[in-house]
Amino acid sequence: MRRLLGPASRLAAALVLATAVAGEPAAAQDAAAWPTRPVTLIVPFLAGGPIDVIARVQAQKLGEILGQTVVVENVGGGGGALGAQRIARGAPDGYLFVMGNVGTHAYHPTLYAKPLYDPVADFQPVGLTTESPRLLVARPTLPADDLKGFVAFAKANHATMSFGSGGLGSATHIPCLLVNQAMGVTVTHVPYRGAAPAMQDVIGGRTDYMCDSIQTAVPQVKQKNVKALAVLSGTRSPLLPEVPTAAEAGLPGVEADAWNAIFLPKGTPEPIVKKLVAAVNQTLDDPTVKKRLDELGLSIVPPERRGPDYLAGYVKSEIDRWAPAIKAAGLKVE
Repeated sequence: MRRLLGPASRLAAALVLATAVAGEPAAAQDAAAWPTRPVTLIVPFLAGGPIDVIARVQAQKLGEILGQTVVVENVGGGGGALGAQRIARGAPDGYLFVMGNVGTHAYHPTLYAKPLYDPVADFQPVGLTTESPRLLVARPTLPADDLKGFVAFAKANHATMSFGSGGLGSATHIPCLLVNQAMGVTVTHVPYRGAAPAMQDVIGGRTDYMCDSIQTAVPQVKQKNVKALAVLSGTRSPLLPEVPTAAEAGLPGVEADAWNAIFLPKGTPEPIVKKLVAAVNQTLDDPTVKKRLDELGLSIVPPERRGPDYLAGYVKSEIDRWAPAIKAAGLKVE
């Protein structure tokens, strides 16, 4: 027998239906109007590091295009994982996104026994932005001036040596594992809360070497604060044309180009995603931004590699690419 709703129940049901019907257009209107207030770009590393420099170059122009301030917030720790985790758990409303990189989205799932997030399932890709090589640099007092001499020194002294990085599993950590594996040595790793303090200890001679980003290492090399031994890429850097690649200097198979990309929380409305994709592309095509990134030694990815679909597939391929090196080093964060 069919139950008849009383007046109060019918009113409640009508209100629920009206709210549901009204809610969808309201949400659509909010997405179409985005952004109506400042947005936050999470940099998952300390201020002054390479990713922070890149993010701040782009944030100002991005804010001009969007018509709202883009606030850069540094959330360091865990090799970038803590900052990325904040996006994975963030509200999908477009007001919080992250400058991710190879460390946060390619190394993380293999490195962590219990990953803090799923780099594929928990994020909405926006697009790749830049790429850059790593540079192997050594303390100024190290008794070797080129890669050949460094390899010989490391093989004889690796038990007492150490190398620094911006954190366990960061984009300045794993490349040095490739270097160590190629040399056939085991060296003590000293993780810091960011690349900047790690570089300071190389300069001060408290650690022996690190694999830093080209944009932050070059000024230290030119000031003779550290020694540049090799570019960890397939080609030399125009910023240091005299420095050979690892392969040219006798250590093949050590290529560790880093990349940076923008990610939103999963479930962000499509209109917001499309608007941010367009704004990021416009930012990367801006002559002033291009000039500054070029001066830092960064390569802006071409338009055909900037879209969300490309980035989604690229993250999966990068996870597969780096997993063997991480496993071979026996790394696992519990």
